Amino acid sequence: MARGGGIYRNGTHSHRNSLKGTTTTATASVNSNPSKPAVKNKSSSLVGASSALRKSSPGSLGGGAAKDDAGVPGRVRVAVRLRPRNAEESVADADFADCVELQPELKRLKLRKNNWDTDTYEFDEVLTEFASQKRVYEVVAKPVVEGVLDGYNGTIMAYGQTGTGKTYTLGRLGEEDTANRGIMVRAMEDILAEVTPGRDSVSFSYLQLYMESLQDLLDPTNDNISIVEDHKSGDVSLPGATLVEIRGQQSFLELLRLGEAHRHAANTKLNIESSRSHALLMVHVKRSVKGREPAHPSENGNNTNMAKSLRPPLVRKGKLVVVDLAGSERIGKSGSEGHTREEAKSINLSLSALGKCINALAENSAHVPVRDSKLTRLLRDSFGGTARTSLVITIGPSPRHRGETASTIMFGQRAMKVENMLKLKEEFDYKSLARRLDIQLDNLIMDHERKEKAFEVEIGRITTDAQNRISEAERNYADAMEKERLKYKKDYMESIKKFEEKWMMNQQNQGSERKEQMIHTAEEVAELKILLSKETSLRKEAEEEVNSLKSQLAQMKMSEASASSEILKLQKMLKGEISQKEKLEGEISMLQSQLLHLSFEADETRKRLDRGEPGKVTGGLDSLIPQVKPKLKDSGNGEKASVAKLFEQVGLQKILSLLEAEDADVRIHAVKVVANLAAEETNQQKIVEAGGLKSLLMLLGNSEDETIHRVAAGAIANLAMNEMNQELIIAQGGISLLSMTATNAKDPQTLRMVAGAIANLCGNDKLQTKLRGEGGVKAFLGIVKCGHPDVLAQVARGIANFAKCESRASSQGSKTGRSLLIEDGALPWIVQNANSDSSPIRRHIELALCHLAQNEGNAKDMIREGALWELVRISQDCPREDIRTLAHRTLTSSAAFISELRQLQIDY
Repeated sequence: MARGGGIYRNGTHSHRNSLKGTTTTATASVNSNPSKPAVKNKSSSLVGASSALRKSSPGSLGGGAAKDDAGVPGRVRVAVRLRPRNAEESVADADFADCVELQPELKRLKLRKNNWDTDTYEFDEVLTEFASQKRVYEVVAKPVVEGVLDGYNGTIMAYGQTGTGKTYTLGRLGEEDTANRGIMVRAMEDILAEVTPGRDSVSFSYLQLYMESLQDLLDPTNDNISIVEDHKSGDVSLPGATLVEIRGQQSFLELLRLGEAHRHAANTKLNIESSRSHALLMVHVKRSVKGREPAHPSENGNNTNMAKSLRPPLVRKGKLVVVDLAGSERIGKSGSEGHTREEAKSINLSLSALGKCINALAENSAHVPVRDSKLTRLLRDSFGGTARTSLVITIGPSPRHRGETASTIMFGQRAMKVENMLKLKEEFDYKSLARRLDIQLDNLIMDHERKEKAFEVEIGRITTDAQNRISEAERNYADAMEKERLKYKKDYMESIKKFEEKWMMNQQNQGSERKEQMIHTAEEVAELKILLSKETSLRKEAEEEVNSLKSQLAQMKMSEASASSEILKLQKMLKGEISQKEKLEGEISMLQSQLLHLSFEADETRKRLDRGEPGKVTGGLDSLIPQVKPKLKDSGNGEKASVAKLFEQVGLQKILSLLEAEDADVRIHAVKVVANLAAEETNQQKIVEAGGLKSLLMLLGNSEDETIHRVAAGAIANLAMNEMNQELIIAQGGISLLSMTATNAKDPQTLRMVAGAIANLCGNDKLQTKLRGEGGVKAFLGIVKCGHPDVLAQVARGIANFAKCESRASSQGSKTGRSLLIEDGALPWIVQNANSDSSPIRRHIELALCHLAQNEGNAKDMIREGALWELVRISQDCPREDIRTLAHRTLTSSAAFISELRQLQIDY
């Protein structure tokens, strides 16, 4: 087939810059009216950018769109990729040539009918078996990803026979070699490199269509998601699917790996790991548009500050759909039987429905059977709709599968005839505007509260100042009056005294001087009168001064009254501010209602335009921390006798005090002595009562010497064999210290001692909840990374102890629900090591599985993780008769196990 006009890198017949300048429009389908592809060395061409608009039918994959709206035409771009011969084909087809011949420079493919006759087809891109993953991404997917970043919807899909490399092309994670990364990983890398954190957002869903049931790969319990269609706009949404916002490439890879683990796959003759479901990765990109703000003029033609604050930001929304279709297969060649046969039928039916829809769109049929399958309903926007679509068809070289290869090629040829009308999705972000208005309202309220508080502080200051001035004036007045009174009293007493003295002198002087004395006395009386008049005037002046002070006091009181009136005035102003605040809140409420009204009017305008009128980890499983009971090595009776003799001579308290010595060698020898003493049951209680347990735990937390850690953990493991000591260990934070020691330890013997201590604690029924609550199980299971068989044996023993206690509690009715081991992710490790070569590990794991199976609440998880198969094996092949009998009794007493075994037709 001839190539259509335009550049394949941009995915449309126009340059990429033209997409950026396109305004928001509704969708209109394009009728490419291409000619049929030529066969037998003949080629034909597609009609390019000059294609006429194709009438949209209600059943088209693109949905019904308004006739009057314009769009950017874009044909479905198709690339073909050849898989190299595999080992089987290299042997079986060694004497035969490949059924296809690629001419990548001419973008042409030749399909051999026989040794002398070939059919020639042209595609938008021809990729040989040597094409790299990067090359495939750049020519097939990168234009679509760029369009999604610009606000367009995009679809990337892989179609072909099973085993031809569809999942390798799209979903390869490239963990071993980054060059092998598939389209999904590379597309997310480009998207995250372009978006701006904090302003833009990227989220995705990962789904699979299995047996016409839409399932969530990120949440396997959500296995029946409904498809909701908007009949007016033609959009398809999945409200029940998990939508995860992505901020980094690593988190995306972890979620993608989780989803791949939940996808259905099976072993067939054509592919050892054949996908049995269609996988859909939906990536939603929301980007703010820089440098463009919509105008909101006021009635007088001016943009006020309020209008600017109500201006919503402009955002572009693009959706990328990456579809990994399950491979078409012929049951006779794949050898599918039973349930796998039913899966193949369902896959072929959905692919057949997709082919019918593409045929109808390519032939401009009036009816497109889009509702025949959930797959076609999900892809209605990808073919004949508004999305930029890029299809890669994968084929194999084997002449034995020439029929399937020809069918795949014809599917791609028909898909090249389908025209889409690309639509730029721009809209106003009213939610962001509402958040901005809420922030402004909070700022106004806070500013008002600050002013009100400052006003109250100023009123208090004025009142205090007035009271201080009044008090000071009263004190000054009282002091002045007292001074004047004392002064006048003193002068009066002195005058009386002088007068009495002179009168006495006059009485004594009788005679001739009497007359003169009388005259002198008269003069003195006159002087006294003058003095009296002066004192009278002074008294008047004092009274005037007192009156002046009284007037000043009155003025101060008037000032106080004025301050009171000012306080009343300020109170009135405060009431006015409160009423102004209430008025402002009312205005904000009115603005919010106006915002809702604007949103409603925008929706109405959009609806009128549509009618043609004017106007949403996990983490993986936690590692299991090994729990090993330390076994102190006996150096012989001589060493035991030496330790006992040292114990008797020195005393326990002295030995324990050496645990805190500054010399590291002294501490090491002291902890070894305590460990040897703890190996004897008669010494354990004495050690605990003397504070030895506390000292050992302190060594785990404070010391950095791994030898001390190893010996101290062994001593704690010996003490943990006593039930009373077990409670003390947990109460004093022993689980946290043991977990920390296991995390930092590098010596397998240290890990064996730590695991032994935790394994002994796992055997206490009363402490299981506390043990698990403080992270004991998770830390215990983390030790399995060591891989040492002695460590793993202690881990298995601890798990068996824990499972046995849970089984006993479940049978007594004191525990219900799933096992804590299963909740903390221990079951996969248990199943993995159930058939270990090490006899101690295998024996403990077999016991743990039997105990877990006795709780009916664990049955569903054990069936899903494959533990049921191990129980069947244990009941038949275990060398120990007691374990074999326990496994058989457990299988026959569980209704869930019996039902599953009958369904799988397995004898037990």
